[in-house]
Amino acid sequence: MQALRTAATGMAAQQLNVEVISNNIANMNTVGFKKQRAEFQDLLYQSQRRVGAASSDSNTIVPTGIQIGLGVKTAAVYRITEQGNLTTTGNTLDVAMQGKGWFTIELPSGETAYSRAGSFQLNADGKIVTADGYTVKGAGTIPKDAVDVTINTNGEVMVKQPSQTAVQKVGQFELATFANEAGLQATGDNLFQQTAASGDAVTGTAGKSGFGTTLQGFLETSNVNTVQEITNLITAQRAYEMNSKVIQASDEMLNSLNQLH
Repeated sequence: MQALRTAATGMAAQQLNVEVISNNIANMNTVGFKKQRAEFQDLLYQSQRRVGAASSDSNTIVPTGIQIGLGVKTAAVYRITEQGNLTTTGNTLDVAMQGKGWFTIELPSGETAYSRAGSFQLNADGKIVTADGYTVKGAGTIPKDAVDVTINTNGEVMVKQPSQTAVQKVGQFELATFANEAGLQATGDNLFQQTAASGDAVTGTAGKSGFGTTLQGFLETSNVNTVQEITNLITAQRAYEMNSKVIQASDEMLNSLNQLH
C-alpha cells in the first residue's frame, strides 16, 4: 500500500522541518545569527493513465489522466539573510553592520571567513579579534597607551593617545558582499565561507556603494522571530501527526483486507 511509504516521507520531512525550527529557536540570542527555512518538493508520480494520451481511434485526448504522487522530499534548507535588530551595548569594540556587508575574518589556516557578529575584543598584540582570537581584517592595531578608540560609520578605527591632541587612524574594516548570500557555507562559530553558489566576495569598505555602515557600541541580534517560529513549530507538529494518522489508517485498512482472507 503506497500510502504507508508516502506518509512516511511526510513524517521524515516534518521531522527535518522541526530540526531546522529548533536550531532557529536555539540561536534566538546568537549575535548575527541568520535563520533558516526548510523547503520541500513533491516526489515522482506514478502515471496510471498518462495525460494527453489518445483515448480512442478518433484521436480524442485524455484531458487529465491519473497520476499518483509518491510523497515529499527536502529540496533545500534556505538561509534568510535579512537584517536583524540593532541593540545598544555601550561596549567600545561592539560593532554592528547596518545594511549589506560581512566582516572579513582571517582564520589560522590563512583562509578568509565572513561574519555578521561584531562582538570583537583585543588580543595581547592590540589587534581586534573575534571571541576565538581570529583577526578581523583591516581593523589595524590599537596602541597599548591608547586612551580612546572610536569606530565611525565608515568602519575607520581611530585612536587617541595621551601625547596627541588629534585622533589617529589605525585601520578600516574590510567588508565583503556576495551575489548570493544564501549560498555561503556556515562553518559554526558565527562564521561563513564562500562557495561556488555564493560567488566570489566583492570587497570594499563601509559607506561605499553597495555596502552598509558600521555602528560602534551596537550589536546585530538574531533575525529569528520567536512568534513566527513557534507558529511554524505547531504547524510542523500537526503535519507530522496527520501523516502518522495516515499510516495508522492504512494499517487498519490492510488489517481489514487480511481478515477477508
